[in-house]
Amino acid sequence: MTVKNIQVEGGAGGVEAKYEDLAAMGDLTTDVAGDTLKTAAAGHKFLVEPDVLASSLLNPGGVVKFEAAMAVALDGPNGLTATSAAIGLRSEAFKASRIAYEVADDLAAKGLDAARWFGGLAVATNPPGAALVGGGGIAADVYLNYDGDWEKWLVNHPGMVDNLVGMTPGMLSALGIPMDLATSLDLLAASYPDSDAEVTDSRTSNPDEPKNLGDLLDGLARRNDSKQHENDQSPDPANLDVQIIRDANGKVTGYVVDIPGTKAWNAPFTTDGSNDTGTNIDAMAGNNTVLQKGIEEALSRAGAHGTGVPVMLVGHSQGGIVAAQATGDLVANGYNVTHVLTAGSPVGRIDVPDNVQVLSLENRNDIVPRLDASENPDSPNRTTVQFDNQQNTVTGNHRIEDNYAAVARELDQGGNPSVQRYKDGLGAFTGGTSSEMHTYRIDREGEKKK
Repeated sequence: MTVKNIQVEGGAGGVEAKYEDLAAMGDLTTDVAGDTLKTAAAGHKFLVEPDVLASSLLNPGGVVKFEAAMAVALDGPNGLTATSAAIGLRSEAFKASRIAYEVADDLAAKGLDAARWFGGLAVATNPPGAALVGGGGIAADVYLNYDGDWEKWLVNHPGMVDNLVGMTPGMLSALGIPMDLATSLDLLAASYPDSDAEVTDSRTSNPDEPKNLGDLLDGLARRNDSKQHENDQSPDPANLDVQIIRDANGKVTGYVVDIPGTKAWNAPFTTDGSNDTGTNIDAMAGNNTVLQKGIEEALSRAGAHGTGVPVMLVGHSQGGIVAAQATGDLVANGYNVTHVLTAGSPVGRIDVPDNVQVLSLENRNDIVPRLDASENPDSPNRTTVQFDNQQNTVTGNHRIEDNYAAVARELDQGGNPSVQRYKDGLGAFTGGTSSEMHTYRIDREGEKKK
């Protein structure tokens, strides 16, 4: 099925980048105003220049005209002093416009969060009415227009996930414990035990080096398939790849880390490997998860630590959450993380260092990217690509193959300036001539291996 209606937000061509342009223009205009004022101040000295005053004895009329012309040029309505003031006012207007736009955007986002919160509170305080009005209408729509198929209805109304997640804190607050979404995540995360990572070297191989976004997503799909990359197709206990990219001289130019999605859906107070529900909740709550710890150990074993060689994190679903969440710690701990590529991941509320470029791919019909009830930041280093690919199942809309890999292939054809800027920076990962793949298994320390 072909992806369609591709839309790009953020990045070098995004709104926030334009806000920064306004700020830069304001700073530049301030400098121009200062320079103009300095020129005016310097010009005033000619009004009392000794040689000019002395010449008044020989040509008093000429000096009077000169002094008058200089005064007008310096301090007249259109003189340098007035021009400097006008430029200074324009500078402040640029800066004020940027602040006003950013405040308006922030208030709009907070207003949406607040509306969902109060909606949840209303539902919790009047469940019969909510069930009768909202639930009854939804049920009727499902059975009249979707043949009773709730999954098909949900993937055709994915915005319901944003609303339900955003309403949850309000519902819980009705119990007498005021909380927001961040607090709710923290409490839920506390119910899942975390642990240190136990990293095991699995094998080494030499796959083809990636040349573009499509190749990067294909590599992630192979890792996510939980099958070996070789020909025997036996179940693969490993769950992380670190691909070392080399140039024609054998020099390492970059490291690409493939991080798959959730493999186990377990209940609170239990664990089920490093790709389980607990890792999802912990990462979305902003915690350093067992999977993130394993990624850092794997990168260290692959030789990336302290070298300054660029590192790229590529993640699907849970893998994208962990990739985005890990950037700050990895950078602080000596890894040169420059790029993150996420596919179907809710990363809107995760902070990423400004010098790390993030490209997030989101199928509008995929409910998973909506689990944080938040739009991704529209900042110069955060580019989001949304597209339509309706396959009428949760799994079909979320899978990498024929979905996220397909839109990556479309983006490889070029067109959008924000995406192009991101691709222009991928040379360390897509410009190599050979590669070496190190595959690792990350387990929770002390947990029995399957």
